[in-house]
Amino acid sequence: MDWARPGKCLKLMQKIDSHQHFWLYDKARHAWIDDSMQACQQNFLPAHLQPILKQNGFAGCVAVQVDQTEADNDFTLGLAEKNSFIKGVVGWVNLRADNIEERLEYYSHIKLMKGFRHILQGEPDERFMLDAKFKYGISLLNKYGFSYDLLIKPNHLPYAKKLVAAFPDQRFVIDHLAKPDIKAGKINGWKENIQALAACPNVSCKVSGMVTEADWQNWKPVDFTPYLDVVFSAFGAKRVMYGSDWPVCNLAGGYAGVLNIVENYIGRLPQNEQALFWAGNAIEFYKL
Repeated sequence: MDWARPGKCLKLMQKIDSHQHFWLYDKARHAWIDDSMQACQQNFLPAHLQPILKQNGFAGCVAVQVDQTEADNDFTLGLAEKNSFIKGVVGWVNLRADNIEERLEYYSHIKLMKGFRHILQGEPDERFMLDAKFKYGISLLNKYGFSYDLLIKPNHLPYAKKLVAAFPDQRFVIDHLAKPDIKAGKINGWKENIQALAACPNVSCKVSGMVTEADWQNWKPVDFTPYLDVVFSAFGAKRVMYGSDWPVCNLAGGYAGVLNIVENYIGRLPQNEQALFWAGNAIEFYKL
């Protein structure tokens, strides 16, 4: 298949999982995987994911960083080079480093490296993304053809709006709908801030990571409908994409559970919009 031609992929109705992870589990390095997440306390590699993708009609995926190290980039890129179904990698680079342009220039020669992400949700300062050195790093991404994933929570949304507005030519995508509190059914505040962020045409949104923001054991598909309504209305057909958040989704329903929620929701959409959601938008955004 010619992955440089989104139209061809759309015609064939292939699917791309725009957000998943690989890791060799290490208790110290992956301390965020605590004892409430025992289902994730093991290795997750391409051999585990490929059968799941094939079974569910996916032609490929985008692997997203786990550790905030360039060693993690090497690990994930190495997997991608050996497994052709991994169509791209979202890595990590220190955007505040004095040699940031040198690192971006280096990664620009690696075709599988499509963009970068920082675990902004974990920073003590919720305004971290507005730091001058961080913004300088962001300002260089477009020059080298890279996208940027925003891993944030609802409290970060006003700052994210300022960030993306400052760089209108930079491609941004929000991971996991910015993690609304689905378990508590909270939507006000998040809704208004998501709509404000969506008003920036350079921002897309991944429909991913929802089940882990819900009641892991007792969620119902209807719990997600109000949040999906907001996102699809705010971003429109050309700026939403599917992501499983595998293997983290194994905590709350697994791959099939996540997929079922989304399939039932978008089944009402026109075929061309479904095709954009499942593959076309991810291919265009990440330049797969």
